[in-house]
Amino acid sequence: MGFWTVFVIAVGLSMDAFAVSVANGCRIKRVTLRDALWSGWWFGGFQMLMPVLGWLGGLVLRDLIQSFGHWVAFGLLVFVGGKMLVEAVRGGKHEGEGEAERRSTRDMLVLAIATSIDALAVGLSLSILRVSIWWPALLIGLVTFAFSLAGTLLGCTVGKLVKGKAEIVGGLVLIGIGIRILLQGLH
Repeated sequence: MGFWTVFVIAVGLSMDAFAVSVANGCRIKRVTLRDALWSGWWFGGFQMLMPVLGWLGGLVLRDLIQSFGHWVAFGLLVFVGGKMLVEAVRGGKHEGEGEAERRSTRDMLVLAIATSIDALAVGLSLSILRVSIWWPALLIGLVTFAFSLAGTLLGCTVGKLVKGKAEIVGGLVLIGIGIRILLQGLH
């Protein structure tokens, strides 16, 4: 499989992680390089790991993932997005308090899994095509890392524009991504 083909796949897979990173950046008043690297590490790392797991799973897991993977991603994203909305409405710890903290390890794990289920399916497809997984997985991870880092930095700018409503915007973005994944999976 050629470089440009894998690159286009990588860009496509990184879009959900990019959108979630923008939402994460929205909730932080002053994003540091550490915050952006945190997003890049989680999303890029999982986007690199999941194709490998899918490739190793081969045909055995293909039907299982195709039948309910979109429901898992939907549930995880709606859960985290809903949590953000509840915190915003209740005046959660990030509303009006100086500096918002970066997401917890648990939240990042849930978001990284939810946004990388498609990458698992790509790994399965590459396994079926008998394509070596190592180069595509590395490129997918690096592209997602870069998009997630940029998304977090962009989210900070967006967060300043929407001021106190950043948590609501972020929650709605996550729920919207979850609904899109579900609708794509149902077709």
